[in-house]
Amino acid sequence: MKKLLQLSKINWKFKIFDAGYFFLLSLLLITATFIVFQAHTSLKKLLGLSFIIYLLILLLKKYQDLFILTILVSLIFTARLCISQKNEQLVINENTVINIYPDQIKIKDDWFSGIGRTDNNKIILLSGKVSQEQKRVLTLGKRVAISNLTYEVEKIMPATNIGEFDSQKYYAAKQIKEKIKLKSFKIISTKKDVLSATHKVRFDLQQYFQKMPTILNFFAGELVLAENNTEDVVLKQNYRDLGIVHLLSISGLHVGLYTFFLSMWLYFLKFTRIEVFVACSFLLITGIFLSNGQPGFVRASITYLLSEIFLLSSKKISSYDLLGLTCIIHLFLIPNLFMNEGAILSYFLVFGLKITNGFSKFKQTILLNLLLIPLLLCFFFQVNIFTIIFNFFAIPYFNFLVIPVTFINIFFYWLDPRIGTISVNLLTGTERMIDLLSSSKVGLIYFGKINWSQCLLLLILTISLIAFMQKKKIKFQKINLCLIGITYLVFFCLIHFPLFGQVTFIDVGQGDSILITTPYPRKTYLIDTGGKLNFSKRKVTPQVNRITIPFLRSQGIDHIDGLFVSHQDADHVGDIRPLLEQVNVKKLYMAQGLLNNPSFVKRIAGEVKNTQIIQLLASMKVKEPQVDFDVVYPFKPGEGKNEDSLSITFRVGNKRWLFTGDLGQEGELEIAQNFNLKVDYFKLGHHGSKTSSNAEFLSKINPELVFISAGRNNRFGHPHQETLDTLKREHIPWVSTQDYGMISWYYNKHGGHFKHFLTRSN
Repeated sequence: MKKLLQLSKINWKFKIFDAGYFFLLSLLLITATFIVFQAHTSLKKLLGLSFIIYLLILLLKKYQDLFILTILVSLIFTARLCISQKNEQLVINENTVINIYPDQIKIKDDWFSGIGRTDNNKIILLSGKVSQEQKRVLTLGKRVAISNLTYEVEKIMPATNIGEFDSQKYYAAKQIKEKIKLKSFKIISTKKDVLSATHKVRFDLQQYFQKMPTILNFFAGELVLAENNTEDVVLKQNYRDLGIVHLLSISGLHVGLYTFFLSMWLYFLKFTRIEVFVACSFLLITGIFLSNGQPGFVRASITYLLSEIFLLSSKKISSYDLLGLTCIIHLFLIPNLFMNEGAILSYFLVFGLKITNGFSKFKQTILLNLLLIPLLLCFFFQVNIFTIIFNFFAIPYFNFLVIPVTFINIFFYWLDPRIGTISVNLLTGTERMIDLLSSSKVGLIYFGKINWSQCLLLLILTISLIAFMQKKKIKFQKINLCLIGITYLVFFCLIHFPLFGQVTFIDVGQGDSILITTPYPRKTYLIDTGGKLNFSKRKVTPQVNRITIPFLRSQGIDHIDGLFVSHQDADHVGDIRPLLEQVNVKKLYMAQGLLNNPSFVKRIAGEVKNTQIIQLLASMKVKEPQVDFDVVYPFKPGEGKNEDSLSITFRVGNKRWLFTGDLGQEGELEIAQNFNLKVDYFKLGHHGSKTSSNAEFLSKINPELVFISAGRNNRFGHPHQETLDTLKREHIPWVSTQDYGMISWYYNKHGGHFKHFLTRSN
């Protein structure tokens, strides 16, 4: 230790530029954040700690002169992590003052939502109804403060289904842990300050972009504000399906373009290098604010600033260390940076560019895509095998048409809106072609979700392949390439040719949607689609887009063999149209009479051209490979009401299941009178309403466990206490999606086991 202390007294100001130091130090800090924010299992923590110990030993052995600096940075960063993890209780009352900046809220009809800061600088989510006068004040573009609050504090819910976007994790990365629903509030005046003025600029840009045609609004919002203010999500989905969505992200490409053109212009005007640097720095800091701290833009901006500082001071630093130092600064600013998937992809892409730098452009592109595939499968569950080709055409289109046209409109649209019309005509043809390519799903593979350990293994194999290629070890390259191919094939087969089937209650809130699959060869069936009961005029994204389809994609499911529709209620089939639009459904099953219901017919109109429609009545059987569905209700055609609910039973994994939709007690008794039915598992009728679940019926079917699919804090009070009392008297245990989120039963011919997504404590 004494020797190390003596060595550390050597002038380390120059030693810190030794190749690799900052890069290794950044890996150390990244691993620490992984343990704190992402390692939720003992295995992850153990691996993280092992890697930290390895990195510390490597750093202290290779850079002995920097021993004190390494320990000091580690301790300071640990303290920074502790501060960021400090879980202060939200203290709020009617006298609390909440500051709101105009660019951080959205108003739709009579409803507003957004981000505010309490008087003790705690960031929270806000939502609530607004009067016309309050709406007018909130849209003036000024910072306002609200007080005299009546409110409800709500928990930001985590994802409750596999594949679902995790709002809790997303907002935790922004240091937001609470949200409040305002019932009433009073707006009070605030003083102007510099920060208010800068937020006003961002607000004005939001309003300005919304005046543009939709396509220009979309590109301007993405390229300047890093947000999409349009309600049209198709454009972004098209880019995602083709694997070129990175072009929309404000990142190194845009930082390079902005600084290049500004520098050229200023050099032409005879500005000095330092003056150009100051001007570019101001531009990038402005861009960081306008993009709301978008990770890719911040990373690229820090890198530019550091590289220019080193050039001006005649200091040399390796490209890896420049990336490492950028990451260290970024982590000190935002310790939970890598909870953001965009940040992970941004940094990993730059790392990939560096390790493939010696290859030809074609090889580099292939290797970069190969390097990113594991992360894409882990985050988005899909990959497009023609991404390289699409990028070849899309990058010039984006750089030489989209970006110039967008910025021409940003600067001149206010002078003459006809510029927008010309621009739309220029972009529409190409965007229509992109839409057609996306709609065709050409090259798109719904691979399914791989877990973190599978992702890590694939990353290690891919990086090893790149290393062998750099060292020209042909034999090892071939072996490694074979290992990568075999690994992908094994993971694909595990997802698409499963040894287990499943019966999964998808947590769609106040509604029903149940997925049934069989073991290999996998067949896929869905009972109902769920759907949001929307009591307001606000347009909402279909739940099937946020929940069911991501779940299906995570399972590698690209079609449904049979969709059973219980009845016409919106919470059961409200999302059938968007599901049919996006997923191929081979057969659509329903009770006789439902096609006479105009409301239901309207839902499926034009979307069932290639779907076989089959109408059912009690005693009919649906014979499918590996599973037979027996219909036990209704006994006569109806109109698709609760009392006409299609009720089916089936047996898989030596267990019998029963689903009755929203069937009432009279219908249950009719089933009991006509069928000698014993079941193992039963989905409780009508979300646990007292109108269903007759005691005599429950006694006769004698389930060992029942399931309730109902929304948290739903306006109907489901499940009703009367129903729970009935279950208690009959000694029947129950579980609910309210408590456990998605509930799955995985089975094979030997039996099955349950898994649930949440615990009651969540």
